[in-house]
Amino acid sequence: MDDEIVLLGLLLLAVVLAVPVLLVMALVSVASLKRRVAALEDALARGQVGEAGRAADPGNARHGLPQARELPPAPVEPAPEPAVDAPEPSPPTVAPPLPPLREPLAPLHVRSAPAPGPAPAPETTAAAGPNLIERGIAYIRQWFTRGNVPVKVGMLVLLAGVAALLKYGSDAGWFSFPPAFRLAGISLAALAGLAFAWRKRGSHRAFALALQGGAIGVLLLVVFAAFKNHGLIDALPAFAISVVLIAGLCVMAVLQESRTLAILGVLAGFMAPVWLSDGSGNHVGLFSYYALLNAGIFAIAWVRPWRILNLLGFVFTWGIGTFWGVLDYAPAKFASTEPFLLLFFAFYLLLPLLHARKAATPGGARIDGCLLFGTPLVAFSLQAALLQGERMPLALCALGVAVVYAVLARALWHRERLHLLAQGHAILAVGFATLAVPLALSAQATASVFALEGAGLVWLGLMQQRRLARWTGIGLQLAAAFALVVGIEGAHAIPGGAGHAVANATFMGALLVALAGFASAWLYRGAGNRLLAVIAYAWGLAWWMGNAGTEIARFVEPRSVLHAMLLLLGVSGWLAAEVHRRRPALALSLTTLGCLVLAFPLAFLQLGAYGQPFAGHGAWAWPLFAALGLRSLLCLRAAGDAIAGAAQLAWWLLWPTVLSLLSWHLGTRFELAGGWVGMLLALPWLLLAAISIHRWRWLAQPLGAAFDRYRPVLRAAIFAVLGLWWLVSLASAGAAAPLPWIALLNPLDLAQLAVLVLAAMVLWSADAGPRLAGLRRGLLPLAALLLVSTITLRAVHHWGGIDWNGRLIDTSLAQTSLTVVWSLLGVIGWVSGSRRGQWAVWLAGAILMGVVLAKLLLIDRANLGDLLGIGAFIAYGLLCTLVGWLAPAPPRHRGNDPQPEEASA
Repeated sequence: MDDEIVLLGLLLLAVVLAVPVLLVMALVSVASLKRRVAALEDALARGQVGEAGRAADPGNARHGLPQARELPPAPVEPAPEPAVDAPEPSPPTVAPPLPPLREPLAPLHVRSAPAPGPAPAPETTAAAGPNLIERGIAYIRQWFTRGNVPVKVGMLVLLAGVAALLKYGSDAGWFSFPPAFRLAGISLAALAGLAFAWRKRGSHRAFALALQGGAIGVLLLVVFAAFKNHGLIDALPAFAISVVLIAGLCVMAVLQESRTLAILGVLAGFMAPVWLSDGSGNHVGLFSYYALLNAGIFAIAWVRPWRILNLLGFVFTWGIGTFWGVLDYAPAKFASTEPFLLLFFAFYLLLPLLHARKAATPGGARIDGCLLFGTPLVAFSLQAALLQGERMPLALCALGVAVVYAVLARALWHRERLHLLAQGHAILAVGFATLAVPLALSAQATASVFALEGAGLVWLGLMQQRRLARWTGIGLQLAAAFALVVGIEGAHAIPGGAGHAVANATFMGALLVALAGFASAWLYRGAGNRLLAVIAYAWGLAWWMGNAGTEIARFVEPRSVLHAMLLLLGVSGWLAAEVHRRRPALALSLTTLGCLVLAFPLAFLQLGAYGQPFAGHGAWAWPLFAALGLRSLLCLRAAGDAIAGAAQLAWWLLWPTVLSLLSWHLGTRFELAGGWVGMLLALPWLLLAAISIHRWRWLAQPLGAAFDRYRPVLRAAIFAVLGLWWLVSLASAGAAAPLPWIALLNPLDLAQLAVLVLAAMVLWSADAGPRLAGLRRGLLPLAALLLVSTITLRAVHHWGGIDWNGRLIDTSLAQTSLTVVWSLLGVIGWVSGSRRGQWAVWLAGAILMGVVLAKLLLIDRANLGDLLGIGAFIAYGLLCTLVGWLAPAPPRHRGNDPQPEEASA
């Protein structure tokens, strides 16, 4: 049994060593040479400069420069002066470059001349555009360097100070007079400032705009403080006054076309509840106030395409709402919170449409990707938090959102300038409709939404060439993966949370993360960014394989897990090949190749877990994998990919490996003798080697002639495995039970002899190169001698009754047998080489006879005390005598053309 274990281990080592070698050899490709024109361009440029310098200042001798060889003067006609609007004249023909100067040129002062000269060469490379950080820094610097900067900064600081002072003074009781008088005084001051700023809007525009925004902000603070902190007015009057103030702010901003005014007012309005909050948790008042502010933003967006205003409203509304939900939300507040969520969703659902309509250009609309994809992302995530595990309501919400976006996409689809926005709505509709299916079984939806929105933002960023949208999409996909990983344990811990195979939220969420990665890879590849395309594809593939593998481990019975993994490899490689056939890509073909290669270790895992690869469901899993693999190879052939050869190479090496493992199982199952097991292990490889020699066209399919260049690699891999098996088999006794052991006619000897015969056919074939000459002259005869010696020792074991262990070689019977057999081989070689005039054969026989003589003197002389030792000496003497009779002299050796010589008797 120990011998069989060693045999199996070395066979595994053979496959593991052979597969990487053949893949490395197959993946080597010839790199294309780049044209080297830089030196010629530099030389041409130097020639132009020298010619221009000579024309501008012919008196180079004044600078101490050597003069070039003078040419005969050519008649030059005076060039007319070009007109102002006339096109520039063509540059004159450039003369050959001057010879290099021995001394450095002094600076030449070229004076302008009326005659036109050569036009300066255009810039060959454009300066790279500023990145996101540079643009942000430039925007901040512009805000702080243009306009009335002190007023801008002062009003912001003043607003913060007034708000803090009001709250602190109110809490500390610093003011002895009633709050109504304090608030009235502040209101009067703000109104006075507002009136003054309105009067100065024409003469001091920047100052007036800043003061107007600050005054409106202070008035909003006063209203909110009077309502919430002091209870001086009820909710209805407070909101009415707020509506008037916000409406006035919108009107002033629109009339004066002041984006700064609108920004200051919106900032002050959104920050007011934060500054003046007393912790009472009146979320209805808070969200009502924010609803009014968003109504003002919506009104401004109706007439002005100010995207920054929309973004500010989006960030503050959803940010503060999320913060409140994390800290203070309870299920009892659902009824009073849900309407505001729907209202805010409606606001920011329509704002991108208003922005696209107002900012549209003749070439198309400018899409606000942050609002387009961010609004459903945040709103649906908050909706999932409000429902707290109610799966079916959340699924219905997803379906409703899908319907809303589908209606918008249908309404905008035929409007040329809004077609891009319609495409975004269509993507969201499809995504949420897909999301509704897993959500019907689970409420774990945040990761899925992140992945969908991330892919959508990547698409939009590439369409509009906006880097912020692209990186935001990538960040959302990473956030989706993080959210899914964090939520997996919690989902599994819920009773019944596992659900059904595939139809569960965990699997569908991870699937959407993978699909988002694949979509991003497709988009980046279309945009020409191959690096990010490869990274996104690897990300998606990792999630695909990991998600499917986890699902198999969770739902497939333990005795079939590895078979399901095999089918996963087959399906993944086939899908990649199908996509590759339609749009070739190196990453796709490498995926197919990787799936074929991973089947090797999987087969060994099946052997260890189930006893054989075809156990249980493996009986149909491997044939199905074969069908998928064959289809994958056909797809790679149709695309003409360079990896197709390596994939087919792995394909042909996989099946003898699997069949050898099955042979090992059969030998163990039926308790066959070691010789039979060894022969069964080698039989698939021997068959593949014979086909590669006599029926290569069978192995060339499906690639055909394109696979011919892989023939040496396939043969090398086959014979590498057979060679390792052959060496390991030398340690086996080769028992043939229940048949008697017969030298050269037992299964193991026949298999080892077949390896040598096939190797000789390859080495002596017509396509064998000169590099194989050393193998057929040295290695193959040595291997034959080693096999004959092993067969001799096996005969000693089986016929002499000596145990097969390390002490067998020390017995006199083994030593005598080796001496006689080696002597016979030496005599045959000696005589045959002499009679046929083959110097190499004669020399090999002579060397072997010399080795036997040394063995007699060093080893066998110790056995002269028994008949076997004496017989060895006698046999060697008789054989040498026979050689002296038949071939006493070596053949003549004439270089590489040995001539036969008659042997004398």
